Amino acid sequence: MKNPGVMTARAGLIVALWALRASAAEAPPEAVPQALAAPPDQVLRISARGVGVQIYECAADKENPARYSWTLKAPEAELRDFAGKKLGKHYGGPTWEATDGSTVVGEVVAREPGPDIAAIPWLLLRAKSNSGDGAFSAIQSVQRLHTAGGKAPDSGCDQTRSGKETRVPYTADYYFYTAARR
Repeated sequence: MKNPGVMTARAGLIVALWALRASAAEAPPEAVPQALAAPPDQVLRISARGVGVQIYECAADKENPARYSWTLKAPEAELRDFAGKKLGKHYGGPTWEATDGSTVVGEVVAREPGPDIAAIPWLLLRAKSNSGDGAFSAIQSVQRLHTAGGKAPDSGCDQTRSGKETRVPYTADYYFYTAARR
């Protein structure tokens, strides 16, 4: 029989490591390019991991209709905090919707390629609109960082596939900022 004291200590260590991981995720992200830094009058309120897909549609190029490429249609992802609790979802707009029904719709103000050239870029977005009376109703800025995957395919889009969709798996960390309380 194993020593119950050792098992209890190990269980306590595991719980402490999960708590440390969750609290570290609530801290503002480090090593963010200056262009993607949240405004200095805002503070981090919510951190989330997005897991889902980027949906692309095969379409003719607007400037050269004989050329076809994959065009972003919308993201589709589930948002969870870093301890695994469901916080909401992310979809076209781009829109983030909390489980309480509140939303923030963003518009891109800055982008950086990020360290992984095979991943979608890192972004800073400002709130274009908010709705509801919950977690996302006061969000003013959103960062998309630490991306993996999600880039449009380099091939497979031509006139015969026009209008077809492809779904590319991705993950990203999202950081939501509100006005600092004075």
